[in-house]
Amino acid sequence: MERLLCLAIGYVFGTFQTAVLYGKIKGVDIRKVGSGNAGTTNTLRVLGAKAGFTVLFGDMIKCLLAVTLVRFLFANNDLKYLLMIYTAAGCVLGHDFPFFLRFKGGKGIAVTAGNCIAFGWQFVLAGLLSFLIPFNITHYVSLGSLVLYTVFFLQMVFMGQTGHFVGLSQSNLAEMYLIVLIMTILAFYQHRANIKRLLTGSERKTYIFKKNKVD
Repeated sequence: MERLLCLAIGYVFGTFQTAVLYGKIKGVDIRKVGSGNAGTTNTLRVLGAKAGFTVLFGDMIKCLLAVTLVRFLFANNDLKYLLMIYTAAGCVLGHDFPFFLRFKGGKGIAVTAGNCIAFGWQFVLAGLLSFLIPFNITHYVSLGSLVLYTVFFLQMVFMGQTGHFVGLSQSNLAEMYLIVLIMTILAFYQHRANIKRLLTGSERKTYIFKKNKVD
């Protein structure tokens, strides 16, 4: 029951579509321009750096708030960290598949970045490095996003097995790893078209403070 509640809390927070809302303020339906994705990258390309960072912050903060709320509500529960992951998973689902937008949202990367913040500086540092290094080398947001998710999964396993998540049994840890693995698989699925373009060398590069172009 607690797991379902946390999934629901996360989903409700996740359905707040920052890109769609910002686009409406600017008179643009972000789902009908550019790639059609309601996320940071498409907003950045269509509306510029300020809009991109605003959407990034909004999508990060909604997951951070949801996970922090659950952390507070279940502060004395041994399953606290597991329930936080369920909340993050719900937030990703709400972001990717908002019911009121016919289940067409974003890809959940900025949301996951918010989850990294909620889990502590170790995850923030690893997340920044795992995204920024491949992105700065290649200018492929999709590649940085997929590396970030892969590192996040591996770090969760490492931190769990080294006793970081106090109170969780090995079976609870295995459940946590499974949820994060499912989230990672979903991220790769959401980026399936990007992966095909990466493999063929036709993926679009992104320049934050320069005019974006097709390379």
